Amino acid sequence: MTRACLLVLSGVFCMAANAGPQINVGTVYDYLDGDKSTYLKRVFNSGDSTAFVKINVLEIVYDADGKAQEIPVQNAADGASRNGVMASPARLIVPAQGMQGTRLLYMGERDRERYFRVRFVPVVPEKEDEFVVSQEDREEYKKSLSAGVNVMTGFGTIFFVRPRNARFDTAISDTQERYEIRNNGNTVLVIDEFKSCSLSKETDCGATTKHHVMAGKTFAFDKEAGREYRFKLIEGDSKKDLKVARR
Repeated sequence: MTRACLLVLSGVFCMAANAGPQINVGTVYDYLDGDKSTYLKRVFNSGDSTAFVKINVLEIVYDADGKAQEIPVQNAADGASRNGVMASPARLIVPAQGMQGTRLLYMGERDRERYFRVRFVPVVPEKEDEFVVSQEDREEYKKSLSAGVNVMTGFGTIFFVRPRNARFDTAISDTQERYEIRNNGNTVLVIDEFKSCSLSKETDCGATTKHHVMAGKTFAFDKEAGREYRFKLIEGDSKKDLKVARR
């Protein structure tokens, strides 16, 4: 049995394709290092029509019981008073078979780690959306999509903002029956490409999973006889390939 402290990471949602824009935002998880304040995120459009994409940012906040809430990050009139992540620009016009980029800017204190969900939502442009598009072009775009039912799929990514003095301190407890990884640092560590495989049959492996272990939390699993557990332990730029087994 696997146990870990995880973010709520459901990332893909649909708006309402036989044809039309099809966006791709690359990785679902992005990390802002403690000495950086901006991060470039690229949005690709492999579809056959222009994608109009709105970007929304919400902060993921945990209460005392570990329950997550998502709170919209409000745009401040005075940029200096902002405390959180903003996307610049927050609206992208991505041509068919093309790419555009937005910068995720963090403003505020860096004394602790913070978490944000960044949503990339393709829309049919309306006047109030503030896309720089004429009314004629808006109507023409709507007509081009009206021939059939169009599914425009958006993506939600998770953006980890590390504290300025990010510190990794990983403690491992390895017994005959159980393996535990505790994060005693102040920033998230990643258990990547985790899978359980049979020692006697190489092709007998379980699903490959990814786990985020936040500061003060533990990732653990019970060892089954005859199984080997393989994964990458990622602490920022450091990656270690690990294997543990119970014979």
